[in-house]
Amino acid sequence: MSQTVVITGASAGIGRATARMYGERGADVVLIARGRAGLEDAAKDVEALGGRSLVQVADTADARQLEAAADAAEEAFGPIDVWINCAFSTVFAPFEEITAEEYERATQVTYLGFVNGTRTALKRMVPRDRGTIVQVGSALGERSVPLQSVYCGAKHAINGFTSALRTELLHRGSNVHVTIAQMPAVNTPQFSWVTTRLDRHPQPVPPIYQPEVAARGIVHAADHPRRKQYYIGATTVATILANRLVPALLDRYLARAGVDSQLTDQEPSGKSNLFEPVDLTGDGRHGAHGIFDDVSHGRSYQAAVARHPAAALSALAGGAIAAGWLGRRARR
Repeated sequence: MSQTVVITGASAGIGRATARMYGERGADVVLIARGRAGLEDAAKDVEALGGRSLVQVADTADARQLEAAADAAEEAFGPIDVWINCAFSTVFAPFEEITAEEYERATQVTYLGFVNGTRTALKRMVPRDRGTIVQVGSALGERSVPLQSVYCGAKHAINGFTSALRTELLHRGSNVHVTIAQMPAVNTPQFSWVTTRLDRHPQPVPPIYQPEVAARGIVHAADHPRRKQYYIGATTVATILANRLVPALLDRYLARAGVDSQLTDQEPSGKSNLFEPVDLTGDGRHGAHGIFDDVSHGRSYQAAVARHPAAALSALAGGAIAAGWLGRRARR
């Protein structure tokens, strides 16, 4: 029996890559975003890979639009099994250069969009006592960086609200699960349509991973949701660990290097999806990948280990045994 999976922010980037992976599984995939052209492209991907799709144009900042999308999803495919919150919008700029309207809008989408999506999913999952919600988080939800106060603040808020919700579900003995997949820097189109006040094109802080790495982590988290959170990519683990051990040192490092590491030598694209979608068609359309393919990694060994810890432990044990055997032979 196929799963019914809802993905917000499904028209591009991590959401688009995740939709493709569920398409490969033959899932029924409900695609939510503001731009119809990108959603229609994503739907073609899902169906070409063997799944079924349903396009729902909706703004996650509007709870009523998400309710309508969820009703359409269940009417088309039956009960929702997995809900993935991935949609966001943000502003790259020093804090004082971001207007109140921009800050409010980005927070509505990136934080309240997750709240709205979670509420919509729980309304259907809790009475049935089954279902899984995956929040697409970020290492920046634990360690903030310059120029991204809007995004960092929203991702911190997602962590806090999700932790509170998880304890409430545990208190009730609910079989509905919620987990977070914390992401590293990912090569998505967001850097080509983000609102920016900077004179250079923004980029993810290297090392950069391809969106398929993120998607594999999300799908695994949905399949194994009992863990509180998953860390995708070695840099996510390193960033969070460094922030817990030496936060003041990390502050000074980011103050010195954190701005330039997020900027390229190119001019900004001039596009912005903050208030309206950047819904390109034809050769200019957006897909899962951004413009940093040449410097992005398609694999994460850390993420693979996180998905298969028993295999990793076996490999380590085997390596230790082999090293010991070679050491004994060398001494003979």
